[in-house]
Amino acid sequence: MNQKLIGVGVIWNDRGQILIDRRRQTGVFGGFWEFPGGKIEPGETVEECIKREIWEELGILIAVGQHLITIEHTYSHFHVTLIVHHCQHLDGTPQPLECEEIRWVTLEEIDKFSFPEANFQIIAALRHAG
Repeated sequence: MNQKLIGVGVIWNDRGQILIDRRRQTGVFGGFWEFPGGKIEPGETVEECIKREIWEELGILIAVGQHLITIEHTYSHFHVTLIVHHCQHLDGTPQPLECEEIRWVTLEEIDKFSFPEANFQIIAALRHAG
């Protein structure tokens, strides 16, 4: 089975909002919302991966903070390990460079958005931490 190791950022701004992005309609989980991140490249730390992916996908600078949760999830055709860190937005206006759209949301609003299954545990962990 295909294994994917993914670094994920829960990016907070000064107003206590979280940045989520909507996947392009084509491809896996098209149209779903997600916490930004991507595949960890060989020789890269999780923190380096999250910083690089956020820069490539959204064009913003972030500080990667403490680890929130690591999730193992098996979908029908692949297995993902999501390594999730809290991040702080430092500089730049987020741009939807590799996604449909982006939005700052509060934890209260987040249930209005459709996420892939593995992301539910991230939301639960955020609620628990809060």
